[in-house]
This record gives sequence, structure tokens and C-alpha cells, in this order.
Amino acid sequence: MLKSNPKSLFVPFLILFLLIALTGLSFAQSTDKKDADKTKTASTQEKEKGQAVPTKEKIEITVTAARVEIPLKQNPAATTVVEAQVLQSMPRTIGIDEAMKLVPGVKVDNQADGERVHLSIRGQGILTERGTRGIKTILDGIPLNDPSGFVPDFFDIDWATVRRIEILRGPAAAFYGGGSSGGIINILTRDGGPDPISANAYLTAGSFNFYKGMAEAGGTTGDLNYRVAASYTDGQGYRQHTKYWADNIYGKFRFDVAPKVKVTAVLGWTDFFNQNAEGLNLDWFSANVKEYRKLANPDAYTLSEYRATPAWYRQMFGVNRVPGNEYQRTSRLSSGLTSAIGLADNLDLALTAFYRRTKYTEAVPSSLIHRDYDTPGASVQFNHTAGSGGVKNHLSVGSDFGWQTIDEIKRPNLGDAVEGPDIQSNQTMTQTSAGMFVLDRLELGPQWGVSLSLRYDNVTCRLDDHVGSLSGDASYKKTTGRLGLTWNPSADFGLYASWGTGFLPPGTEELANNPSAFGGFNKDLKPATSSGEEIGARGAIGASFVYDVALFHMTTDNDFGRFRMASRPLETFYGNVGATTRYGLEASLAWYPVEPLALRAAYTYSRFKYDTVQTLDAGVSYSGTWLPNSPQHQLYVDGELKVTPDLTFGAALEYVSSWYIDSTNRLFANGYGRTDPYALVHVRLGYKLRIAGMPWELVLSGRNIFGVLYYGFTEPDPDGNSYQPAPTAEWSLGLRISVGKK
Repeated sequence: MLKSNPKSLFVPFLILFLLIALTGLSFAQSTDKKDADKTKTASTQEKEKGQAVPTKEKIEITVTAARVEIPLKQNPAATTVVEAQVLQSMPRTIGIDEAMKLVPGVKVDNQADGERVHLSIRGQGILTERGTRGIKTILDGIPLNDPSGFVPDFFDIDWATVRRIEILRGPAAAFYGGGSSGGIINILTRDGGPDPISANAYLTAGSFNFYKGMAEAGGTTGDLNYRVAASYTDGQGYRQHTKYWADNIYGKFRFDVAPKVKVTAVLGWTDFFNQNAEGLNLDWFSANVKEYRKLANPDAYTLSEYRATPAWYRQMFGVNRVPGNEYQRTSRLSSGLTSAIGLADNLDLALTAFYRRTKYTEAVPSSLIHRDYDTPGASVQFNHTAGSGGVKNHLSVGSDFGWQTIDEIKRPNLGDAVEGPDIQSNQTMTQTSAGMFVLDRLELGPQWGVSLSLRYDNVTCRLDDHVGSLSGDASYKKTTGRLGLTWNPSADFGLYASWGTGFLPPGTEELANNPSAFGGFNKDLKPATSSGEEIGARGAIGASFVYDVALFHMTTDNDFGRFRMASRPLETFYGNVGATTRYGLEASLAWYPVEPLALRAAYTYSRFKYDTVQTLDAGVSYSGTWLPNSPQHQLYVDGELKVTPDLTFGAALEYVSSWYIDSTNRLFANGYGRTDPYALVHVRLGYKLRIAGMPWELVLSGRNIFGVLYYGFTEPDPDGNSYQPAPTAEWSLGLRISVGKK
């Protein structure tokens, strides 16, 4: 198989970049004259419509994902901002996949149609067993990553309360270390309203016995702005043994201590439970029979569930089988403080401190795992601005510190999640991280900008084995950088280019699953690294069309992969498997042809291939194979029409091309080595009314309304139990009510 030269691949990108630049500059010069006498921009018009803000304000909004406040047009990175208008159209508000549909370059796999998801950006983190690897996730200024850069879940976030999400794509370790090796997700929840108190409630119910209730109250009293929200979620899931439920309480309190001193405190509690159906072997239901797709893996069931399965199923796997009753439960208390302190007119200080206490229990066929996590952290950052007129320099220096202690006890699963008396492992894992960074951005007049970021990280891991002799430690150190350039020849057109590196040390899941023994951690793992370039254009054409296009190229080394061993067939292990070359195109578009109509689209083209990859279970090397679970094409098109001021109709088309199951791209015995492409249609209908002087809103949503059979997620499991069937048609009906100004 021919291998592509990365340098030759980037030449077409550069040519296209220059063509866009020349076209955009020519257009900007012509449109500036036409629009010079306009007094109302399209952004003002869209604000009045209550739609997503296009054109000039879309470009001039400020983002903070890159640690500092920066106008979007001066940010040399592929960045998407998801605003409240899109978030309010989420049908169930329980999973991050609902919020990311119109973000190119991001892939979210909802494993069981609940809150438990897998998320990746440009393929980074695509093979994680659970959670998210190498993507910095921040909630109201508080990071959710552990010291190694791993985000175990998004259970702390009630998506019904989120007002804005900023997504920066591509290697960004120079901002936050290994946690941002693949990108950054910055999540901001609503503040309290201007009145002393206002309230908001939300109730929705739908297919597969799903329902969710949420209530929040907030306001402003003197120097305090506050908001407190609580919600409960429950659902059976599409497949057998996929029940889930969640409690969530979250409070945010902002104190204006002085004109130049603001302090925000957050306090949250989450309790999440989900059964885990695991993947199925395609042979079991190759005929695509709907009833077969709802079955769980035989290891996953409770004993009573297994006895209720069809007779042919029990004959296939054993009538007297005692399954493992797989599940996960997470209980967590989170707290944090962020502060912004103005030390002088051109100097300010940002401080962050947080602490999380997590209790985690998981039942797998071989074990019951109990982990108690203590995760404190802190950061300090000084920001200085110098210069005047057209030339300004913005300099930031600071440090991040993270700690995590994990006390783990693992006992055998005797079947049906009955815990045996023996101890498989009893150990304490301690992780620490320290990072020092400098960020510098230079404004060269109103059109040009240059930015440089440098960072040094030191991540250490220590394991104390309390029952054996597997104690040890490991350290991972790396210096990373990022360089960016922006050019904005007009208010409606801008170009950017950047280069950055990534650093991804082994995380909790990778280290704790030791193939050499029960207990200890995998000392053979090395940090994964990456380097990437991107060029992009963002802007507006006229008063109704907004675009953002990025081309990227990235290489990675020491990528993590998953494998199993014949001696421990029910466990998953990790190793460094190889290197990849990736490039692609990401585009987001918005068109507002007439006042009541909004059309939005997000498209991603991804070409992710291994240069070399070794299968750790079989010891065979391959080259030129496709990265698993990475479709070449993703497209999401959404249209929304305001039929009347109170009645809104929306529809969306979602298309995902096929992807390979594992790194070998081999065909299984049944002739399937990859999934089929799929196209889904979603609809929604919203109606606003007033009852007793209060605003009410009814929202009817339908997802996959034609009942297409497809797979929402696949795992590269060597035993072939890779396929996670996605739900057929889902419907939900929601009701929102508000009291007071939000």
C-alpha cells in the first residue's frame, strides 16, 4: 500500500488557503463599500429574532477556552461556539452528544442512549474504554480532568442549565498540558437573573421509559449573583440491561467583592448509575432483526434478566450460565473557587482552586472494583497588557497544579455481581501534575496578530501495593508549544494558521489495568505525542451567510491501543501500538435567507490512517490501515422555521459514513469488518404560550423518526463483541416554565 508524504499532502491545503485569502480579500473590498452606510448589522437583526448570531458579532465575540479572553477573530485556532439558541433545542438535555451535533471535528458516541459517552476531537481519544482522554474540559472555570488529562465522565453537567460551550480543536497542550492534547471544551452555565429571585422548571418524558425533571432558581441580591439547580433523570435504555438514573445538584455564586475583585464559588453533587450491556457479536443478529439488537452481551445480564432471554440465546451461551451483572455507579461531591483580581489597569491575577471527592463502583464479569478518588487542584495566572495604538502585547504567565489519590480494592465477581471474599488487588495510586506556561499574543495593528505559547509539564504516578510487591512509580515530562497567526483584512473576513504539539501521558484507566498481574500498574506505557498544523477562514457573506472552514494535518506517535489476553479474557488492557497521519476538513455554515428561517450545517472529512500499528494481542504489525471508529464523513444539517412568533418547527438530517472496527481493518468470519453508513432524520416542534401571566413552552421532539437500524458505537474488542446497536425511533415531550427574568 502506498504511503502518503505528509509534506506533499499539506501543499494542496496551502494552495487552497491562498485562494481563499485572495477571494475573501477581493470580496471584503467590494462589500465594505456597499455596507458602509448600513446602520443595523445582521447580528443585530438576529438578536431580535432570538436566533444564533451570525456575521459581525459572531466574529467579534470573545472566547476564553485558550485561558485568556480573546476576540474570536483574533484566535488562531479552529474554534466553535455553541450558543443558547442551539442548546435550547436539545430534546432530552442529558448527554453532551446533543450539544455537539453542529460542531465539526468532534465525534461523540452515546454508548447506551444515556449520559455515558465517548468523545474525541480529530480522533484524539477515540479508543478510550470509557470517558474522554486528552481533551481539556472546563466547567465554569473548574477543570474536570485528572492530573493525567483523563475526564472520567460528564455527569456533573446538567445540559439544561448550560448557556454556552466553546470548543477549540487540535493539539493545544501548550495551554493546559496533556489534558488539552486534542483540544479544549469550555462549558459555561447560566448566571442568576437581574431580579432578587427568578425560577425555571423543565420536565420531559419519552421513549424507553425516559423522564427528567429539573428546577432552578437564581437572582441578584446586592453584590451576590447566584443560581441553584437540581434535576433527576431516569430511563430504561433502548437495549436490555441499560437502565440508568441520575441525581444532580449544582450551585454557582458570584461575589463582586470590589470593583476589581470578583470571586465565583461552585458546589455540586452528582449520583449516577448505569447498567452496562456491553457490545454484541454481529453473528447474533446479522439479519438486522430489531428484537435481536436489544439483547445484551451474556456476561452483562443479571441472573433474572438472563433467564428471561429467548431459549435459543441461552442455548447458545449456556442454560446454566451465571452472568456478571455489569454496572457502574459514580457519586461525587465537587467544589471550586475562581477569582479575577485587578492589580492595576494593565495587570490582573486569576486564581483557581478546586476539590472533588468521588466514590466509584464497577461490576465486570471478573471483578467488582471499588475506587475512592480525592482530586484537589489549583492554578495561578498573571495577565499583563502593554502598548498603545495599533500595537499591543498581551502576556500571561502561570502554573497549574493537580493531585489525585485513588484507593482501589478489587474482589472477584462470583456471578450476578456477588462479591467474593478474596482480594484481587488493594492499592493506592497517587498522581501529581505541575505545569508552567507562558502565553504571548501580539496585535500588529487592526489586521494582524501573532501568538506564541510554551509550556513544561511534569506528571508523576506512584502506586503502593498493600497486599503484594507491585509498588512503583513513573514520571512523564514534556515541553510543548503552539504558534499562531491571524489576518483580518475586514470585519467580515479573517484567516488564521497555527502549529501545535500534544502530549498525552497514560491515564488512570490505562495504568490501572495491568497485564502483568492483578494490581500494580502498567509500567510499559509511554506518553503519546502529536504535532499538527491547521489553516482556516471565518467570516460572513452579506448579511445572511456565515462560515468557518478549517483544514488540518496531524501526526501522532505512541498512540494507545486496546488488547486482551487469553489468560484474562474478560479484561481490557492498553499499550502503545503505533503512529498515525491524519488530515481533514471541518466546516460549519449558517444561512438566514429570510427572517423566520435559520439553516445550519456542520461537515467533517477525516482521513485517519496508521503509518504502522502493532496488534498487541496477536503481535502482528500492519501499515496503512484506517483508525478504528473514525468515519471519513460526518454531516449534520439543521433547519428551523418560526411559523409564527409562538410556533417553531425544526428538522435535521444526520449522516455518518462507515468506519472500521479495529486497527487491522480485517474482515470477520461473517464478512463484516466495518459498519454500514447511516442517515437519520430528526424533527422538533415548539409552542410558546402564557398561562396565569407566566411563559410556558411545549417541545415535541422526534429522533431517528424513520427507525433506521444502525450502530452508535463500536469497540475494537478481539473477541468480536464490538457492536453497540443504537435506538430506533425516539420521541419525547418537554415542558418548560419560567417565573421572573432569567
